[in-house]
Amino acid sequence: MKTKEVKSVFILLLTAAIWGFAFVAQRVGMQHVGAFTFNGVRFALGSISLLPVIYFFNRKNKDQHNEEADLKTTVKSGITAGCVLFIAASLQQIGLIYTTAGKAGFITSLYIVLVPIIGILFKQKTHMKTWLGALTAAIGLYFLSINESFTIEFGDFLEIIGAVFWACHILLIDRFVKNVDAIKLSSIQFATCAVLSMITAFATEDVNAAGITGALIPILYGGIMSAGVAYTLQAVGQKYAKPSHAAIALSMESVFAAIGGIVLLAERMSTRGYLGCALMLLGMLIAQSENFGKENPGDAS
Repeated sequence: MKTKEVKSVFILLLTAAIWGFAFVAQRVGMQHVGAFTFNGVRFALGSISLLPVIYFFNRKNKDQHNEEADLKTTVKSGITAGCVLFIAASLQQIGLIYTTAGKAGFITSLYIVLVPIIGILFKQKTHMKTWLGALTAAIGLYFLSINESFTIEFGDFLEIIGAVFWACHILLIDRFVKNVDAIKLSSIQFATCAVLSMITAFATEDVNAAGITGALIPILYGGIMSAGVAYTLQAVGQKYAKPSHAAIALSMESVFAAIGGIVLLAERMSTRGYLGCALMLLGMLIAQSENFGKENPGDAS
């Protein structure tokens, strides 16, 4: 099989697990602070947490050429990705105020279908098995997340727009990591998202130390693990994974969110939910099946 791509998919699955369990942290954290405050502080922590890593690798690779030009490209790419990340994360949080978590989870995860569709506009080839896998995973997400009648309300509309921006973010990361350092890109996009979130928070929310202190543990997890670690793993994993495959792997965060709810919040999952998990796993395997049994020449590890 294409070993590098399979490894990338496992990295993206780890990313999905961290994001999935972050739903638990986010649910607890939102009891103390607003959506923009939570996003602002956690993405700031995510950006800061990567600075020691960047320093370490800069010392290790002192012989970099044309460093100034590379930095300009990285900053420009990071700001662009950060703006899209801010819009996607904000729409998701605001949408949750007006719709149920089940609907929001399903609608947001529509990016697994939107990625290959938008990718066509950039002349990216999409294998038929990827479409079948995306469809199967989308059906699985429906069974996992939707327990009530599906109606388009204001919150649902915001989540649909957000899903488009999540898909665009995946495609942007896929494009940028081929030309810039993934860790520097992550740090800059987090900083951009943090600045935009905090500006909005001070304008629309009651930002206070007591609320942030009360949500400290969820914010630390959301900043260091969900942002600093997971988004970096996303950037690294997408270096060799196809965008459509990456979208399906990352969409598994819904499954891990359900597991987190059972283990940490004592939530119960119905038979319908387990069926949804199984279909999502099947969808990912279908999309990846074209790589099984194939080996790149000279790729022995």
